[in-house]
Amino acid sequence: MKPLDRNSKAPLFQQIIKQVIEDIQNGRLQPGDKLPPERQLATAYQVNRSTVNHALEELASLGWITRRQGSGTEISQGPWGSRQTPHYQWQALLQRAPFTPDPYLTELNTAKARPDVLDLYTGELPASLIPDFAFPAMRWEKILAAEQQVTATGYEPLKEAILHSLTQTFSLASHNQDLLITSGSSQGISLILQTLLAPTEAVATEEPSFLFALPLFQSLGIPLVGIACDEEGILPDALERSILSKKIRFLYLNPTFQNPTGRVMSLTRRKAVVELCRKYSLPIIEDDVFGELDFATPLPKLKALAPELVIYLGSLSKLFGTSIKIGWLFGPVPLIASLAHAKQRLEAETTIFPQLLATSALQSPEYPLNHHSLMTTLETRAQAFQRNVAPFAEDWQIRSIKGGLYTWLTWRHEPLQRKDWQLFLEAGLLVAPAFLFSKETNSFRLNYTRLETADLPDFQRRFTVISEQLKLRSAKR
Repeated sequence: MKPLDRNSKAPLFQQIIKQVIEDIQNGRLQPGDKLPPERQLATAYQVNRSTVNHALEELASLGWITRRQGSGTEISQGPWGSRQTPHYQWQALLQRAPFTPDPYLTELNTAKARPDVLDLYTGELPASLIPDFAFPAMRWEKILAAEQQVTATGYEPLKEAILHSLTQTFSLASHNQDLLITSGSSQGISLILQTLLAPTEAVATEEPSFLFALPLFQSLGIPLVGIACDEEGILPDALERSILSKKIRFLYLNPTFQNPTGRVMSLTRRKAVVELCRKYSLPIIEDDVFGELDFATPLPKLKALAPELVIYLGSLSKLFGTSIKIGWLFGPVPLIASLAHAKQRLEAETTIFPQLLATSALQSPEYPLNHHSLMTTLETRAQAFQRNVAPFAEDWQIRSIKGGLYTWLTWRHEPLQRKDWQLFLEAGLLVAPAFLFSKETNSFRLNYTRLETADLPDFQRRFTVISEQLKLRSAKR
């Protein structure tokens, strides 16, 4: 602890807050570390206890620490994306350093370079499964001609191909709706937040949700409100309580193969959530980037249930990899026009080249066969993984895989701590722990598509060692 600056214009409690945040961001304080009692902190900082209490209360409200009566104060183990920066020091912190990622992610990204790791963290198909297409050669004059078909909302032939797919595959009506091409789904989310969200307005989402892992929310200072879920999806009663008590502007949902849990929201729950949002005129952002990776007949999209209420977000990157970074927003015509104008104003144009590649892939005669082949392979891998992991059912709750890229496993015994997840890094088994997406620490996301048949015995061996070590640790606590 550094001495406080008595000559500074900043109040003492603000100096304490800034020092604690800096220590967390620099790694001097780790998630789960306990802070000294208030009396000791007051003595160390040479201030009264009320000043320390004021600082700790604000740190807790901003998500940096957790205070429990009888258990003391510890550094939050939840997602870094839920931690907010005090407004009075926002500019100073921006000038001092960029966003600092969760320390676990820093270690995980370093571990990726090791030749012995099994990377089941990365949220993409392995390169070997990405469909192969022969792209036609293009003369420069054809590219110049194609640019003449680019409007404020995107390359018209690509828009037509995507709209045809949405209407044929998911029965989405296009009347009074338009589509905006974006450079991936993340740009679509960013456009909505920067264009339609006022200061202090919050976004509600499922908890856990991958939004909590996005630096975008913390860097923009946008509050995220996590809503409890069960196996059918987000809980309407919990959502309604938050609507009534918080300044929520949007509801963000990932109802089909939710990231990170892989859960599919039931049709009954979809209808209930839509009716609740209609009641309060609350717009819904439906993120359906995994929609075309369904092993069965897909459930109706939220967009199909409430076209006027839902902004539908999609992407080709889960099918074709990040080399074709194309996404889209599908919504009411006036809204899409407003977002297209904002996209131009922000100079966030989507270049013609990825749009031409995407159009060529979607219009290729090989596309239906390639997609069918991909789904057959994914279902085979899902079944093989579930057989391989079945012996662990006594220690791990395992969600069945119905499509998408992810599955979700939950430890059945004593609550895990952040430091327990180091066992996965040490074993070279890279997964995404729940604390990246929520306050929970007992579950993890796994990308089953990255496990080839030859990898399964190695996965089982590593997972056995980790599970036995976790049981030993639990027994000692």
